[in-house]
Amino acid sequence: MNKYKDEFDKDFLWGGAIAANQAEGAWDENGKGLDLASCFPKGLHHKFRGRPNEEEYYYPQKEAIDFYHRYKEDVKLFAEMGFKCFRTSIAWTRIFPKGDELEPNEKGLQFYDDLFDELLKYNIQPLVTISHYEMPVHLVEKYGSWLNRDLIVFFERFCNVIFNRYKDKVKYWITFNEINNMRRNADYAAGVIFDENESKKSRQTKIYQAAHNMFVASAKANKMCHEIIDDAIIGCMLSLSNIYPANCDPVAVFETMDIRRKSLFYSDVMIRGEYPNYIFRLWKENGVEVKMEEEDLEIIKNYPSEYLAFSYYRTSIHEAGVPSFFDTGGEYSKQNPYLKVSDWGWQIDPMGFRYTLNELWDRYQVPIFPVENGLGANDELVNGTVEDDYRVEYLKDHLKALKEAIKDGCNIMGYLYWGPIDIVSAGTGEMKKRYGFIYVDKDNLGNGTLKRYKKKSFDYYKEVIATNGKNI
Repeated sequence: MNKYKDEFDKDFLWGGAIAANQAEGAWDENGKGLDLASCFPKGLHHKFRGRPNEEEYYYPQKEAIDFYHRYKEDVKLFAEMGFKCFRTSIAWTRIFPKGDELEPNEKGLQFYDDLFDELLKYNIQPLVTISHYEMPVHLVEKYGSWLNRDLIVFFERFCNVIFNRYKDKVKYWITFNEINNMRRNADYAAGVIFDENESKKSRQTKIYQAAHNMFVASAKANKMCHEIIDDAIIGCMLSLSNIYPANCDPVAVFETMDIRRKSLFYSDVMIRGEYPNYIFRLWKENGVEVKMEEEDLEIIKNYPSEYLAFSYYRTSIHEAGVPSFFDTGGEYSKQNPYLKVSDWGWQIDPMGFRYTLNELWDRYQVPIFPVENGLGANDELVNGTVEDDYRVEYLKDHLKALKEAIKDGCNIMGYLYWGPIDIVSAGTGEMKKRYGFIYVDKDNLGNGTLKRYKKKSFDYYKEVIATNGKNI
């Protein structure tokens, strides 16, 4: 039987992705509570600051790009590009402002009703991330976040409400955004805040305990989703920008594999439904003891994720014995001399995208979905547009790599460009780090009109979608 494919499927999900905390603004309107991401005024790569202190810092998420009030204008632009799918998150604190209430906030629910209706009006399928660094701060302060199993109950309650409310509007779901960022940035990924002098053993124990509780919550959400929504597809999502050994030193090769495996551990559990053997050595050597209840492993096994969504921005290299550092784009140490870099020093590697797509398909044999990929650049608005040929080149090269992965035999659901409209950077809290096909008139200090302008890349992506990838 010939299963070779060299074209995108006719129902390939072209589109874009944002997060509520980076775009919506309206941070305390209509009953919304304080979310975790709003407590990192300089971005998620910086220190958790607790409740906002306006005298000390500017908090860009408070207004962001005002998507909350301007979503109709923005969705119309997405429709003009031909989007088939749009990923966003439901801000937990719009639905349950503190997270432990028994009844949801109707005004928050209504906002997402309106947003999804607007998307569906243009035949754009919503893809919803349930938790995208937006957990209520109250759950961190009162319960200790995901170290406390009470969070599983609160998350189930949240899921039950949104699955029932949007069961006729949302088919595609993701439980947790970039859950594997737990291992390096547990503060924003799971609200786990370490003491300054906390030991490695204690930190590792907290990371894996919180992760376990999130695995249980995710599996329970998977079960509930299918009980409520007949045709739902629900998956997990990881940050999977890749890493290479710097040379053929066998030590470097093995250490690189081991670094990668610490990321893939999360999808190993959530897709395969079991804890992999290699994790038990890591736990033993670090003195990690994870508390589990009797039924936990059964629920994880019986209700795995159906597809693997992931972010990919770049690759990096690892040298034997040299610690690798981390950020939202993956591990990095020395620069790869074969690659160009972005304005923010991220190495641009389309071949690494193809490599990663094949790696994930070969490992899991479930549909894979790149739901974040894009170029952050210091764009200049001139005469009402941005001549972003560098972004067109980035996109073209990565889509060519994506098409090659399809020829390789990878089962790929779609492609969602990260930040199709300029939004607040998650990592640095900046506006000047722009990803979008649409320019938003706002600077790092909140100045600007918020007016939207189409960039050159807008028309390029529109053409790609219109031809279903034939004109890359």
